[in-house]
Amino acid sequence: QVQLLESGGGLVQPGGSLRLSCAASGFTLDSYAIGWFRQAPGKEREGVSCISTSDTSTSYADSVKGRFTISRDNAKNTMYLQMNNLKPEDTAVYYCATINYICTIGVLSTTRYTAYWGQGTQVTVSS
Repeated sequence: QVQLLESGGGLVQPGGSLRLSCAASGFTLDSYAIGWFRQAPGKEREGVSCISTSDTSTSYADSVKGRFTISRDNAKNTMYLQMNNLKPEDTAVYYCATINYICTIGVLSTTRYTAYWGQGTQVTVSS
């Protein structure tokens, strides 16, 4: 059974850090570019970051550039999102997804190229 399972969300104060994980099962994650998306209440789902199959290319939304870092460990069939200097506007449900294309900022701006999705993990940034 194909599955993506996110973990690592929670409540954190502004300026704090969290590390999200996305573990894949039922398929090999290294065959795909992969990305993180998020959806805040009342807003559309937006792309946060993606990484290519070979780890040679990453893209980030302007709102998280310099604060978030995406990575993958193909040996563990897992990808990560390190989030530093979190802000209240980062509050959202975060989803990981496979991407049936290359990782670019244009691909990140749409869900058109995504395939498998996780169920999401809540991140709340509040004092």
